[in-house]
Amino acid sequence: MPIALVSPEPIRRRPGRWSELLEAADFEVVYPEGDATVDAAQLRRLLPLADVIMAGGETYSAELIGIARRAKIIARTGVGYDAVDLAAATSHGIPVTITPGTNHESVAEQALALLLAVMRRIALNDRIIRAGGWDRTLPKPLRGKTIGLVGFGRIGRAMVPRAVAFGLHVLAHDPAIPPDRRDDSSVEFVELDELLARADIVSLHLPVLDSTRKSFHRGTFEKMKPGAVLINTSRGGLVVESDLIDALESGRLSGAGLDVFDPEPPSPGNPLLQLPTVVGSPHVAGIDERSMLDMAELAARCMIEAFRGAPPRDCVVNPEVFDRPR
Repeated sequence: MPIALVSPEPIRRRPGRWSELLEAADFEVVYPEGDATVDAAQLRRLLPLADVIMAGGETYSAELIGIARRAKIIARTGVGYDAVDLAAATSHGIPVTITPGTNHESVAEQALALLLAVMRRIALNDRIIRAGGWDRTLPKPLRGKTIGLVGFGRIGRAMVPRAVAFGLHVLAHDPAIPPDRRDDSSVEFVELDELLARADIVSLHLPVLDSTRKSFHRGTFEKMKPGAVLINTSRGGLVVESDLIDALESGRLSGAGLDVFDPEPPSPGNPLLQLPTVVGSPHVAGIDERSMLDMAELAARCMIEAFRGAPPRDCVVNPEVFDRPR
């Protein structure tokens, strides 16, 4: 019986449509021990046994991919794949898949929740009240403000109706979107420098690539509108955290809502966690009760098809693997 290694913590040993699909396809489902993110030591024990892999947020290094000698696929639950050494997977003939269209609305909801928490002082006021205080400092309104979306894929597009509902004017920047596809009348497409200068809120919706890694740094923050708010529900690697701390402490930026950090989890002594203008969440934007099951189901379908020899091409992020199949 082929073995399906299922590592995402939120669904371990929790049945759903995804597990029904794998069991109906005659897979034995194996889970890492415990409820924490699987570590390299456990992966070293489990990967040599796995015929297909459902991956969570854990890292798949070249070394670990090399010992996954039976693996026909690494199926990520989510749309990011920076935790997988793509070159190593390709060299071993292992397709890496993502789950497009399953969690963009969850991320957009979390981005808006973080924005409200920062602008309306929700987390800060909660802490003050619990400590016996009663601070009625005026919060900032969203209505009438301008939000700049850096990246306009599925998540960026899902942000638009939510932002408009709160009375925000929407700017967007994404060179990957050709002019003939910029047909959303609710969005004004602009160059990045213009977006930074005009936006009261800058929300990041980018993957971490060589061209985007650490692209939000001191120089970027200096281009932003004084008092702007940064929202990051993408990846911590987009931001130089020390420069963000300086921008917040100096008042150049008035706040930040962060679902992602670099590294994760952040150390308890991270200065970001000491700033009252920062609201954080533990990289959960893409995983709510609905999206997690949707991601797991699509990942399971990818695993089954890959084991049968034909992973869905619209989910594969290293299509060159088809030239050297395992």
